[in-house]
Amino acid sequence: MTILEAARSLRARSVTSLELATTALSRIERLNPSLRAFLTITAERALADARRADAELAAGRDRGPLHGIPIAVKDLFAIAGVPNTAGSLVYRDRIAAFDCAVVERLTEAGSVMLGTLNQHELAYGITSANPHFGAVRNPWNPDRSPGGSSGGSGAAVAAGLVFAAMGSDTGGSIRIPASFCGTVGLKPTYGRVSRYGVLPLAQTLDHMGPLARTVRDAAVMLNAIAGFDARDPASSRRPAEDFVPAEGCGIRGLRIGFAESWFERVHPEVESAVRGAMARAEALEAEIRPVRVPGPAALNAVGQIILLSEAAAVLAPYHQRRELFGQDVLALLDQGSLIPATDYIQAQRIRRSLERSFAEVWSEADCLITPATAITAPRIGQATVTIGGMEEPVRPAATRMSRPFNVLGLPALSIPCGLDASGLPIGLQIVAPPFQEARLLRVGAALEDSGIGVPPL
Repeated sequence: MTILEAARSLRARSVTSLELATTALSRIERLNPSLRAFLTITAERALADARRADAELAAGRDRGPLHGIPIAVKDLFAIAGVPNTAGSLVYRDRIAAFDCAVVERLTEAGSVMLGTLNQHELAYGITSANPHFGAVRNPWNPDRSPGGSSGGSGAAVAAGLVFAAMGSDTGGSIRIPASFCGTVGLKPTYGRVSRYGVLPLAQTLDHMGPLARTVRDAAVMLNAIAGFDARDPASSRRPAEDFVPAEGCGIRGLRIGFAESWFERVHPEVESAVRGAMARAEALEAEIRPVRVPGPAALNAVGQIILLSEAAAVLAPYHQRRELFGQDVLALLDQGSLIPATDYIQAQRIRRSLERSFAEVWSEADCLITPATAITAPRIGQATVTIGGMEEPVRPAATRMSRPFNVLGLPALSIPCGLDASGLPIGLQIVAPPFQEARLLRVGAALEDSGIGVPPL
């Protein structure tokens, strides 16, 4: 059941919010010990939220489609009175004193909060093999990674523990779990969603966004959380809009660009599925056209320097307490602390140049299509993958297609577009100009309506 289907059922009185919450909590109790998707389960709050939603709906107070819907948030997001650890010993004793902006808005929309979700430690990685709270497992195959850093969010949505979940995305941390777990994942434009009250990793790269079962469900979540917030210095004053695509929306005449350089070093099954989705878009009368844009290599190099530097700065107060960190995160912090300020400044200058170069594509295309990840979900603990006969580490193979759009701040959507020979989901990425989330979601919904995707678990 999707958010929109559940919303209709709630208003038809064929189900209650309390029934939805009770069913979700029962499913969490049964599956979470193996999946390790949740860190904190706020059962009492959820049941109270659900009873309140039922009472409000019965009294004619309708807060919108999220009213009475069970959701959860990544453990970076502050919920008043709830542990807020970022999956790390650094913040193990932290109890949030207030709700973050996103939780405030989801609460105002009437959602039912089930708790906080496991993640890669400090959101600094792509496996969600958390050394302190246990590795999150992929519902499609428990031996496989769910991706990261929002791995608990991806696993919880894919396993049907929640209708939707919030994640953060600094180098692909929403879109990689969406790709590996067969869900929809949306990274909005930088500044579209407030970061206030969310534990940071890299201030100029962090984005907040939803993972959901369908494109329209992700749009419903964005409707609730988007908008200006004076407490976040990067928050945009651009007005939010209704992002939910209409039923039967089309993409006739839309110019969809693709760049061959973004299909290099991609697993053949992934490339075939993404090109098949492009053919489907063409059958829907979109115009598919090749475009020239900066390749992912330069954008990834710049993004890596910025991330290493900014993360080292954020976590500098704790760096000498080395026993608090997992080895992979500690190694990245050590690297970041060695980067000269001149390199960071130069990376920011190159970033601006690449932004100007990339912006030129929007005169030729209304959106772009790329793979979301070059691979499908690797095994938990797997260090390398082989693509086209060449071996490389899992991390760059997973982030190569996603990190560039954190550097550029562009909205990007990952949707499932089929399964590989092992039965693992394949992700397609759609990218649009700044603040064109409505267009992005319309393309995703039209492709979803046409039948691409994966069957529910």
